[in-house]
Amino acid sequence: MALAAGAIVLTGPQAVAEPVDTGKGESTDQSGGSDSTGIYATARITYSGSVAVNGSKGNVTSADVNWAPPPCWYAPYLGAKDFKKTMSQDIESQMGAPGMGGHAGAALSELKRHYEDEYGWTDTPGYKDYNVGKDGEGMFWAAVENPNEPDVLKRSSCNDLPFWVDNGEAPPPQYEQAITPEILAALAYQHMQLPDTEVNLAPEQTTKVNLPTWAWLDKAVFDEVQARASINVPGFNLQATTTARPVSLTLEPGTDDAVTYPASGECTINDDDSIGEPYARGKADRTPPCGITYLRSSGDGTYNIQATITWDISWTGTGGAGGDLPDGTFGNGQAVTVQEIQSVNR
Repeated sequence: MALAAGAIVLTGPQAVAEPVDTGKGESTDQSGGSDSTGIYATARITYSGSVAVNGSKGNVTSADVNWAPPPCWYAPYLGAKDFKKTMSQDIESQMGAPGMGGHAGAALSELKRHYEDEYGWTDTPGYKDYNVGKDGEGMFWAAVENPNEPDVLKRSSCNDLPFWVDNGEAPPPQYEQAITPEILAALAYQHMQLPDTEVNLAPEQTTKVNLPTWAWLDKAVFDEVQARASINVPGFNLQATTTARPVSLTLEPGTDDAVTYPASGECTINDDDSIGEPYARGKADRTPPCGITYLRSSGDGTYNIQATITWDISWTGTGGAGGDLPDGTFGNGQAVTVQEIQSVNR
């Protein structure tokens, strides 16, 4: 049966998820594909909260370079009658294609037997007339590709044939990539849109050589962010909420001719959920808890301060599931002019 699975092209079930834009920060849907009948709409994932529009990737970068969202997954696809209509038409169309013979033709015949005449193999039972006798009691599940996965081989790695799952039952254990709250949480992470945050600086925009520049973020503009992903079809309902909480701010001066405070450049969050300390009159002789001192003028140009916030990422989901995901980062650049004060001794 491996030959059959590799020889045919499933144009319907193994489809790329298509995003449906319903507005930034509102919700975004992804489904297993669509046509004029809306027949694929059952494999729909809905995103809400702070998410990117059009189902595109958000702006969060994982701090763990080895972590990546799932490239594909298995999700509810169609009820038995609709699946029979779609799959049987697909098989007949391919069997009637010119030159469809030999191994490819034999593979299609075995596929037809699998869904019509109970032809199965180890851990994979066959079906009688596409399980039409159980219509309404479950659904066929099929592969869905992650449209934001750039590697086509990874994106198409969920290549098992569509399989049946009874309402209220878990998918068979061999389908390790079947949709779960944890997968939904990872997808919510991928689509999460963190706010642009401009760091307060004093002096602002223009500073002097050897003059400490104070940097801070107030609690009011530095709060947690949530993104949600859910799937809801007859007999199957899962959801996950991914939460990002800010934990630190890292400053990169834009030049090696600078000193950061602290020396690592990483300013941790305060007890009141702010970062750094606002500059005020009388603090000129103090070292800022978070900031930069430039040692050389920027000349006719500017230095680009890169302010990157690190976010602690966690998730919760259906059935009390939950856990941690890798920290995320997102940064903004801010131009600063550094002037040198010239003095003349007489």
